[in-house]
Amino acid sequence: MDFQVFDTTLRDGAQREGITYSVVDKLAVARLLDEFGVGFIEGGWPGAMPKDTEFFRRARDELQLKHAVMVAFGATRKAGLTAADDPQVRALLDAETPAIALVAKADLRHVERALRTTPEENLAMVYDTVTHLVAEGRRVFVDCEHFFDGFRFDAAYTKRVVEKALEAGAERVVLCDTNGGSLPSGITRAITELGVDPALLGMHAQNDTSCAVANTIAAVEAGVLHVQGTANGYGERPGNADLFAVVGNLALKLGLPVLPPGCLEQMARVSHAIAEIANIAPDTHQAYVGHAAFAHKAGLHASAIKVDPELYNHVDPTTVGNDMRILITEMAGRASIELKSRELGLDLAGQPTVLTAVADRVKSLEAQGWSFEAADASFALLVRSALGDVKAPFDLESYRVIVEHRPDGAVVSEATVKIVVGGERTIATAEGNGPVNALDQALRLALVEFYPALSSLELVDYKVRILAGSHGTDAVTRVLVESTHRDAELTTVGVHGNIVEASWLALVDALTHALQQGGDKARRRLGD
Repeated sequence: MDFQVFDTTLRDGAQREGITYSVVDKLAVARLLDEFGVGFIEGGWPGAMPKDTEFFRRARDELQLKHAVMVAFGATRKAGLTAADDPQVRALLDAETPAIALVAKADLRHVERALRTTPEENLAMVYDTVTHLVAEGRRVFVDCEHFFDGFRFDAAYTKRVVEKALEAGAERVVLCDTNGGSLPSGITRAITELGVDPALLGMHAQNDTSCAVANTIAAVEAGVLHVQGTANGYGERPGNADLFAVVGNLALKLGLPVLPPGCLEQMARVSHAIAEIANIAPDTHQAYVGHAAFAHKAGLHASAIKVDPELYNHVDPTTVGNDMRILITEMAGRASIELKSRELGLDLAGQPTVLTAVADRVKSLEAQGWSFEAADASFALLVRSALGDVKAPFDLESYRVIVEHRPDGAVVSEATVKIVVGGERTIATAEGNGPVNALDQALRLALVEFYPALSSLELVDYKVRILAGSHGTDAVTRVLVESTHRDAELTTVGVHGNIVEASWLALVDALTHALQQGGDKARRRLGD
């Protein structure tokens, strides 16, 4: 029996606070999930939500899925109706998906208090709905809601629900930890005591105890061959089992063939793309796919990684489409400096004096509040300076920034920069929507005649942080400037007690790094 990866990002994941998918968003997410190679995509609840009804209609015409089967989600028939007469069941068939997922009550307390029906009628609701949909040619999955809570309360009745769904023709019966309160040992015990072939079961875990991924893996180790999850763990309350962590563990730790060939390395890309569509910043520390998932800060780690990357990486980052990163901080040793420099295209092998000088300089600057973890361009300049390979593009005579609040309420910043380039003095003045923007515009205006390549440098983000131990308006600040230059991204850092000076230092690093990357071709009027 084949292993099944069932994604419910578009249904259960959409219940996360702050997520609202449009139909276009849902179509885009479905395409990405298919590229990742999941076997099933649960698209929503047709009939109950007009947006989901529209999604399934458009999906039939617009989605050309290579790997996934589209699934409509709904509930068993209402008490007292036949499945054929229930409008909600009819809406599931009208969605025209090859497969349907049904939620069914598996906890006797929910049957009596929430559904307000009898235990026998609930069993009939499960059996009738499944047999009706199977007779209509649909593959049917039954999600036993509150299975683990119900099994602890009345194991005999919960087992009857599972058996009735299988008897009716359900392809898999999914055991749901709906309240997310279970631990891995409880998952294993319940599956073992249930006495049903685990290959016919599935696992759906919420993350209220931060055990959703572990609970899902425990279910698989107990014999379950169907797992459910959501992209990045999106979902109600603390969320669902993170599909990417689940798949990564199953494929790379248990060696299970859970995805088609070539799909696992799409993991990081798909994770980040779905985060963008959801308008949620990617979790930098997310397992497997996070930007920091394979980032190393300690010098001890870097020393070992220099010998063999596997010594401090639990898997090869490229297997999931990620990369290893070496972070440069006060904790960095010579090995970290060498590895990070190599990552940036600077070979310091066999240059112990330079390595020591750079390491000492980094530690000295970080003690003053500088940070090079996220400022690769500034770190590259620091290394090049130690190599004697950086020529200042200009000498500063002075700069001035003023902020004017005009009678009409407009607030305008103006900057004047006086610099010397190759012995030639130049002055430039520019306005901006803030002091840093005005300073950036004026400096570039002064330099672009000499360095035409700077016309393609663009400031795209600006971050300010008050350093720990600093207080009030006289606090020391750290500024990070993110820029793009010829499709490359670069980040630079500046630290000073004056926020404008800190910004100036970061801006100058950005300009200098861009010119270093451009080489002599960037210099038009200078004879060097």
